[in-house]
Amino acid sequence: MNPASKDALQELAPQGMLRAAINFGNPVLAQKNPESDEPCGVSVDLARELAKRLSVPIQLVLFDAAGKVFEAAQSNSWDVAFLALDPVRAAEILFTAPYVLIEGTYIVRDASAFHTIEDFDRTGVRIAVAKGAAYDLFLTRTIKHAELVRHETSAGAMELFLYAGLEAAAGIKQPLVEFARTHPGLRVIDGRFVSIEQAMGTPKGRPAAREFLQSFIEEMKGSGFVASALERSGQLGAGVAPAYNSWPKF
Repeated sequence: MNPASKDALQELAPQGMLRAAINFGNPVLAQKNPESDEPCGVSVDLARELAKRLSVPIQLVLFDAAGKVFEAAQSNSWDVAFLALDPVRAAEILFTAPYVLIEGTYIVRDASAFHTIEDFDRTGVRIAVAKGAAYDLFLTRTIKHAELVRHETSAGAMELFLYAGLEAAAGIKQPLVEFARTHPGLRVIDGRFVSIEQAMGTPKGRPAAREFLQSFIEEMKGSGFVASALERSGQLGAGVAPAYNSWPKF
């Protein structure tokens, strides 16, 4: 991989440092070390490696929900972010091709009559979602009859599901499986309603930055860096995206 051009460096670190948005709302990508409370996970590892390649210091800008990361794109709060590809977000963000693939599914109570992904889009069904999450954006476009009940964070959406008597919650498969493991009486629906493509992004108006990030993310996938970072953080259920030779379709 070639060094960053002068334009790419200026666009990625306009303040002399790399400001990387880290979203703790998606535990596949970012977590807090249980001993040190420091950020860790594949997105943190990628951000640190990128700063190393650019020879600039790094500032991790922490968020508790993907929707808040997207909103902050308009206030010049970060230079790179780790978000799912989505056409709504692409209105404000230049994305690379994906580096990780994860699944969106539902969690229900054991007594629920719902057993397949196709069971949920019915009148009277209320589904808790995190506002602005990739699966919220997808379901907003595709659900015709069920009602989406939004909370600012994924954790809040799970509380709504549990204590407001909602029929289901939607989310990323791995944290839903963990939630069901620690909350007896719940189960995760087999299958998926969407395959979520996680990518790197930079605010619009930074084309040189995007081009450099695309080369960077392809190298990180091909070298095994992404796979190793996922393994270190215990996220073995997530898959590394295949190599891409083109930009996302939107």
